[in-house]
Amino acid sequence: MTPTPFQVIIILFALFALSRAVLRLKDRKLHLVQFAFWAVLWIMVLVFALVPETTGVFARIFGVGRGVDVIIYLGIAFLFYALFRLYIKMDMLETNITKLVREIALWKKKKK
Repeated sequence: MTPTPFQVIIILFALFALSRAVLRLKDRKLHLVQFAFWAVLWIMVLVFALVPETTGVFARIFGVGRGVDVIIYLGIAFLFYALFRLYIKMDMLETNITKLVREIALWKKKKK
């Protein structure tokens, strides 16, 4: 079966994203567990793009009508989780910056 243009785009994007994860692992910007997560995710995207019927299996497991619905629901759940994690990290960074600015101000005051 010849892949559709949409499948080709998804496959190329997934391969590109997987290559970025490999490079980040080599640069030591990703831990092995993080890399494994991203590798599994992008390999699943490749499988779903190459064999779209596999999404039906997940639909039956989760009790959802169509396979694409499962992907959308899981994608939205993942995005909400990622958004939550980013919010926590941002809040932590703001707290650390505030502490650092206070310490610098106190240090400058002592210096004078």
